[in-house]
Amino acid sequence: MPTWTGPERIAQLKPSAVNSILAEMRELQKQGRSLVSLMRGEPDFPTPPHIVEAAVAALRAGRTGYPDNRGELALRKAVSEKLERDSGVVYDPHSEILIVDGATLGIYAALMALVEEDDEVLLPDPIYDAYQSPIRLAGASIARVRGELAGGRFGLPVAALDDAWTPDCRLLLSNTPWNPVGTVLTRAELERIGEFVLRRKLWLISDEIYERILYDGAEHVSPAALSPELRARTIVVNSFSKTYSMTGWRLGFVAAPKEIVQAMLLVLQQSSRGPATFVQDAGAAALDGPQECVAEMREAYAARRRQVGDALGAKALLPEGGFFAMADVRASGRPSDEVRRYLLEHHGVAVAHGSAYGAAGEGLLRVSFASGGENLARGLERLRAGLAAL
Repeated sequence: MPTWTGPERIAQLKPSAVNSILAEMRELQKQGRSLVSLMRGEPDFPTPPHIVEAAVAALRAGRTGYPDNRGELALRKAVSEKLERDSGVVYDPHSEILIVDGATLGIYAALMALVEEDDEVLLPDPIYDAYQSPIRLAGASIARVRGELAGGRFGLPVAALDDAWTPDCRLLLSNTPWNPVGTVLTRAELERIGEFVLRRKLWLISDEIYERILYDGAEHVSPAALSPELRARTIVVNSFSKTYSMTGWRLGFVAAPKEIVQAMLLVLQQSSRGPATFVQDAGAAALDGPQECVAEMREAYAARRRQVGDALGAKALLPEGGFFAMADVRASGRPSDEVRRYLLEHHGVAVAHGSAYGAAGEGLLRVSFASGGENLARGLERLRAGLAAL
């Protein structure tokens, strides 16, 4: 029987670091090992009750038919109002908003709409590793932009952007707050990045899913809010997963110029026809309803962040936003993947290695505090013991 090898585009794909580590964990658990995970970016809070009730009410009202492929108009209007309220940017809900099955699909559709075969996509380093496969599926290659770690904080210097740029570069994909390093790019930093984007005539995909999880007075600024010129070249991608603890609902949105939204809609019509109508009704309730739940979750994350700092001390690079801290293990002299494996196999705690997110992440570990309580306490104790043993 012939061996199936698959097309070249499949050969370029690989599992995300989290999925690979989860597979390792399952094998150890089969052996009876007790493991604690400080790895995934999944909030442990239940979805707020008023959002759940909105979905239940929609189901009882028979909201189970095909959705509008652009997204239900009520949700598009709620997204438009949210963007104007929070970021000061006005988007037409009829032509500039697209509802998608989670931010990942939004990013994929944007890439498919914007890049050609053999284009390059500028990607900060380190950055969320699951961006790589959609870029390659779209036929593009990756131009790494090395982030700069200084004073316990990563930045993205314009000099590094210019060094990585080539005439084949079509767009820059970035996120703020920045996964995995937790930097919240300031207005001044984003203005410099925006000037680079305009000077090089690039598109900018801005992933803003952690925008509401901020600490110590950090302010989220959307690049689209900086100028009309930059708004015209920016695709804002966001979701409900982190802000409202709705990871399993698979609901996100995109805001962009109408011609880009139309192109993305054509992409999505070949795959997803849009999230379920009752899920979209729940999303509208999340945006239009009380926001105290968001503040309460943010306060809980802030307490967990302090807990990580207390446990890891000087090794902790605490985030300005999001719910990942980086642990600095460069002094061990070992590759971060080796340290990560040692901690999993000998101390029963799972974290992600910084090198999974790019060469600039080498020597660091990503530690999630999305899950708190006993899980976080036990995990940090094992992590501290394992790092001490190194």
